[in-house]
Order: sequence, then C-alpha cells, then structure tokens
Amino acid sequence: MRSFLDFEKPIAEVEGKIEELRHLSGGSEINIAEEVARLEGKVERLLLTTYQKLTPWQKVQVARHQDRPRFKNIVSHLIEEFTPLAGDRNFAEDAALPGGLGRFRGHSVVVMGMEKGATTEERVRHNFGMAKPEGYRKARRLMELADRFGLPIVTFIDTAGAYPGVGAEERGQAEAIARSIEACLAVKVPVIACIVGEGGSGGAIALAAADHVIMFEHSVYSVISPEGCASILWRSSDQSQVAAEALRLTAQDLHKLDVIDEIVAEPVGGAHRRPGDALTALGDAVEKALKTLLPLDGKELKAKRREKFLAMGKIGLS
Repeated sequence: MRSFLDFEKPIAEVEGKIEELRHLSGGSEINIAEEVARLEGKVERLLLTTYQKLTPWQKVQVARHQDRPRFKNIVSHLIEEFTPLAGDRNFAEDAALPGGLGRFRGHSVVVMGMEKGATTEERVRHNFGMAKPEGYRKARRLMELADRFGLPIVTFIDTAGAYPGVGAEERGQAEAIARSIEACLAVKVPVIACIVGEGGSGGAIALAAADHVIMFEHSVYSVISPEGCASILWRSSDQSQVAAEALRLTAQDLHKLDVIDEIVAEPVGGAHRRPGDALTALGDAVEKALKTLLPLDGKELKAKRREKFLAMGKIGLS
C-alpha cells in the first residue's frame, strides 16, 4: 500500500477513487476503463504540478519517504557480484553502514553507504541509518583497501546524521568521522558520492568528500536537520519549515553554491514512486562521472579534490 505525504492529500484522494472503481468493477460487466484513464491522467497532472513547486520543507519530507530507494535496493539494481566486507578490525560491525566489493557496469568498485531499513525490525537493526564510530572506521578501512588495489569508490548517502549516543561519543565518534573525511581526501582513486535521501551533517560528509558529488532531485544535504536548527535558534521545532528555507539544503540550492556537482532528475512524484527508473538514471550519472575520472592520474585526482573543497565558500575581495 502506497504511503502519502501531507501535501499529497489531493493525489491520495484521486488514487483512492481509482482503487474504489477497480474494486467495484471486479466480476461485473461495467466498463470503467474510460473513467479510470481520466482519473489517472488527473493524478499525473497533480503530481507534476505538486512536485514542480515543492518547498524546502516538503523536499525534506520526500527525502525521508519510507519507500525511497535504500542501499539494499541500490546495490541490487546497480551492483553485480556484491561481496560485503564487515567490521572495523577494532570494535564491531556496524549494520548502519554496509560496504564491500562489487562490479558496476563492468568496473570493479568499492561501494558503501547508509542503510535505514524498511521494516521496524530492520530499522532497529540498522540503527535507522545512523552510523557509529565503528561504521566510519570500516568506511576508512574500505577506502584504504580501494586505494591499495586501485579501485574506484562509490558511496550512497542517506542518513539523518551520525549516531549521537553516549557510547558512540565514548568510542570517538568525531575522530572517526574526521578520519573518514581524511581518507576520502587522501585516496588516489576516483571517489563518487551520491546523496539519495538525507545527507545529514558530518555523518554524511564522512562519505561525501568526493571528486564528484551527485544528488537526487528531491534529496537534501545540510549541516543540521531543520528540526535541530529550529530547536537551537527558536527553542521549538515548530519553526522547522523556516529553518529548512534558511539552511539552503535542497539539491538546487547546493548546485548553485557549487557544493555539489550534479543533480539527477527523479520520476514525476519522486524516486519512491518509480525506484527502478530513478536508480537507472542515477547509475547513468555515476557511469558518466566514472568515465571522466578514471583516465586521470592518482596525484592529479587528489590535488583536484583538495582544490575543490578549499575553493568552497571563498568570497572575492575587491
């Protein structure tokens, strides 16, 4: 059963009428095909007009949609012969940040990302996609492995942020994230990062300090969640919509600011409506970026990546 967001209520009502008509016509001779076709056309028009003018807060809701493609779906659709690699060789395996080896359209790659899970049981097991220090230490280990064997790195990011629990802080969460960012910047192989849902805070940039950063059209990427920002500035999460506007967290805003390199369009109604089409488009963007980066020398890649991030936020002085 499809889940609808608050602003999709008119779409939900029309789709509900379609389901009622199909149910009523079961086993009868009533021909409702024409009416269903008319209503389906109306749904498409509503989706188009609604998703063309989403506010930043509505984009946050879409990015968090429970049916949005997750790491498991992405690997199944884009990666062949995926072999998971577990553990940070120090403390434990972190199910929130899976990763391993695989083949992407003929290229051997190291792939990793955040997994939020689909069911309640899965979400608890994957800690809702919020990685702990051992997850980021595993990411660093996999990056160093990729560098040693000359394998491109592809990351898929969807997290509200790194896990903020006491245990994670005791085990060095900030240091683990910093080391992961350091590894991203130090490797001499192509690094492509894809923000497919939420890109939350340092937990996201730990895998996104890349040569080429791609965002889905309705994904978000921010230093803090709108709710967290609102609770700090206004002492209330009621101002989350205002915070979302101010944070400039949409793919379109970040592309204008040169924080990201590319936006991948989603099917009308979001990636959660036609995940297969969305992931194929994402795969095409990754393949194109990979073909551009692979011919570059390792030292050149590293230098360009360094310059790219140093240039962010510079303001010209007259």
